[in-house]
Amino acid sequence: MSIAEATREAVRERPFLLEALRAGVVNYRATAGRLDLEASEEAVAAALRRFAADLPTRDPTARDARVTVERGVGVDPDGGDGEAHLTVGDHGVVPGAGSKTALAATGDVDGRALAAVLGRLDAAGIDVDAAGTAGDRLVVVVSGRDGGRALRVVEAALDSVPA
Repeated sequence: MSIAEATREAVRERPFLLEALRAGVVNYRATAGRLDLEASEEAVAAALRRFAADLPTRDPTARDARVTVERGVGVDPDGGDGEAHLTVGDHGVVPGAGSKTALAATGDVDGRALAAVLGRLDAAGIDVDAAGTAGDRLVVVVSGRDGGRALRVVEAALDSVPA
């Protein structure tokens, strides 16, 4: 495997680094030293520069989605008998079954929007108990006390989803 291929593979194993390369905020030499590849730092830094130059830009775009909040949901291990907002395996996010808050975005949502929402919630220190997207609906579940703050974070995330 060439140095360039090894470098690209190492970056793809670290999604945060891929986004930093796209944003142009990487110190190539320092990053080359941290990737621990069997090549000189200079060669890896050069490969990083070339890789960054080849990456397409992902300018953020606003998504047309309406976010609603539902308090008092829970994660039911029995799936919720068809009432669930979101089901994964046997577990369902069920209304009236707990003290958590569900935020549901309906409209122009997809996996990239979910990734943006989850990244922003993580950066805000808000733990997510359940999340998913299908069709034109995205759902995240947080603790009840984080609901208001999470709403602001979700709306902001949907206003700037990387394209």
